[in-house]
Amino acid sequence: MAASNYLMIFMILPIVAILVPSSLATEFVVGDDKGWTINFDYQVWAQGKEFHVGDKLVFKYTENSHNVLKVNGTGFQDCVAPAGTEALTSGNDIITLATPGRKWYICSVSKHCEVRNQNLFITVLPQTLSPASAPSPTSSAWGCSATAYRGWIVAIFGILMMVMF
Repeated sequence: MAASNYLMIFMILPIVAILVPSSLATEFVVGDDKGWTINFDYQVWAQGKEFHVGDKLVFKYTENSHNVLKVNGTGFQDCVAPAGTEALTSGNDIITLATPGRKWYICSVSKHCEVRNQNLFITVLPQTLSPASAPSPTSSAWGCSATAYRGWIVAIFGILMMVMF
């Protein structure tokens, strides 16, 4: 009987370990309480933050006042989106960071990018479970840290052990 309980633990634990990391993604509100707006230094905002694959960028702004376009490095420097680039315009646009590397975003309304500094450049790191990927307590990022993930695993394992004995 005890052997079947141990078998159950070793079957359940890997499933939990696979499902829980998806909840580790951090959601960053671009510009924090200022949102996606003009005359704001988004490079300063991004300093000290680590962006990882699976994290989300939330662009909050007044609908019809701004937009969000993902561009390449040249488009970022020139404040011009390549032909066929679709603008996000909902006022609450969420972009999931799917691949590591450099990412560039601009607003193409009026001259918001060129003159009013409405652009963002970040580097996305591979997904990791290290504590270094956790947002700092002073950031407005939401999410779970790897420490919380390990805590949940230990708690679940402890509950399973109590149930078995």
